[in-house]
Amino acid sequence: MSWYRNTVWFVKGLREYTRGGYESASKHFNPADMEVDVAGRSFLVTGANSGIGKATAKEIARRGGTVHLVCRNKERAEVAQEEIVTETGNQNIFLHIVDMSNPKEVWKFAEKFRNEHKLNVLINNAGCMVNNRELTEDGLEKNFATNTLGTYILTTALLPLLGKEADARVRQQVVLTEHWAKAHRNIHFSVMHPGWADTPAVRSSMPDFYEKMKNSLRTEAQGADTVVWLAVSAEAAKLPSGLFFQDRQPVATHLPLASTHSPLEDEEKLMAVLEEFSQNFRLSLPGT
Repeated sequence: MSWYRNTVWFVKGLREYTRGGYESASKHFNPADMEVDVAGRSFLVTGANSGIGKATAKEIARRGGTVHLVCRNKERAEVAQEEIVTETGNQNIFLHIVDMSNPKEVWKFAEKFRNEHKLNVLINNAGCMVNNRELTEDGLEKNFATNTLGTYILTTALLPLLGKEADARVRQQVVLTEHWAKAHRNIHFSVMHPGWADTPAVRSSMPDFYEKMKNSLRTEAQGADTVVWLAVSAEAAKLPSGLFFQDRQPVATHLPLASTHSPLEDEEKLMAVLEEFSQNFRLSLPGT
């Protein structure tokens, strides 16, 4: 029976994550939520040269925000920067070349950025889906280095900068978001699932899935909708910090009957390990 129920929930969830799920949910969106001018506010978007990151940056730029694009590939990033400026007419689009899988590089960037810029909203979008085990030059597994440690370092390093601004916001993975929300009450944290969107990452990392689902996948803009809503709308800031969102609505972080809950001790151990890794790489920088 539990197998049957989990299968039903999986199929239902898959449907909700497709284009049809977005189109159904969007009937209940309030267009006024996104009719905002964010000129004078500064946004940092990682992984912004393609996919949902670029779509997010573009929508924020349309609303007048200053956008800092953090990307690994300089050539692709410059193309994305030019596209965003051309399509939105917003000249305040700045580019930073950073490899999020390199902890020392992330530390150097974050500390430099902290001294030179203001920041209202941090959007941790960068991630990778490496199917075969691959180690970075520091001996770290690449998915962990990029998706978890790099993001942890960037966020913790920029929290003092965010703390200086009114209505500061961050989005990231569930466990990190929940812990940061408890520890930093003056910053609004949130995390979201974009649904299954037609992005370069999905095409390259999940080719079989893409071939089966390509006609049902969301557009990049649809995948980015909730990110933008969380970043700019006044309504999002009225909700409690630390929630997990899908299509502008807070949802449960675990499927019914799924054994994905982790003990608090395990979560606290994860945070402690990340902090230890983070500080070790910071201390290994020249001049520290």
